[in-house]
Amino acid sequence: MKKAGCMIGLIVYLFLVGLVLGSFYNVVGLRIPAGQSIIHPRSFCPSCLRTIRIWELIPVCSYIWQKGKCRGCDVRIPLLYPSLELIHGLLFVLAFQLFGWSGETIVAWTLLALLTVIVASDLGYMLIPNKILLFFLPVFVIERIFVPLQPWWSGIAGACISFFFLFMIAILSKGGIGGGDVKLFALLGFVLGIKGVLLAFFLASFLGTVFGVGGIIAGAMKRQSAIPFGPFIALGTIISYFFEPNVLRYYFLLFP
Repeated sequence: MKKAGCMIGLIVYLFLVGLVLGSFYNVVGLRIPAGQSIIHPRSFCPSCLRTIRIWELIPVCSYIWQKGKCRGCDVRIPLLYPSLELIHGLLFVLAFQLFGWSGETIVAWTLLALLTVIVASDLGYMLIPNKILLFFLPVFVIERIFVPLQPWWSGIAGACISFFFLFMIAILSKGGIGGGDVKLFALLGFVLGIKGVLLAFFLASFLGTVFGVGGIIAGAMKRQSAIPFGPFIALGTIISYFFEPNVLRYYFLLFP
């Protein structure tokens, strides 16, 4: 009973840490592409420029208390903010549940940080900044030295294959996929390995296509409409990274 209580307390603690980190990564993703510091100035409302106070920055809760509006100008706060915080908190706990206290958990938490920043940046500006990718590259290299994939060369091969494959698609499609997406997949290939990154690309492409076709059918989008691919890359990567064996098992059951 005591052990179960401790585990519940730990999960709640990790969830709260995940919420706070998700809020921070959201800020990073929105400020870096705009060339702003992630430290100064303090968080402010982009509509009325009012500095947001500490009690208005509590992840998810402040959004609920304020009914999704700025306390100063009553302008709607984008649902993106609490959504990314909540999703990051849940995935932060999921990583621990799957990997426990291991080196792979650190890799998972770093990957979630990258994806949260990328989603915020791509949704906000349709941009995946090189600064973000260059920051995470040495971090992942160090982590994969201590927590290597099996076989060890899978990450290097995954990075190379991803880069050249996506690079060729970008050339042939004449800009159908952005340079940031190409470089992001190269980095993901290093982290996930060959099978993982190929599955992530397939899932991201499938989900992006379904979303695009659905938007066209519903009349909310046109064929020429550009959509940010980052969120679909993130979703495909998360499914591949956490559930690759199960996804492949069900795939081969359906398509033997």
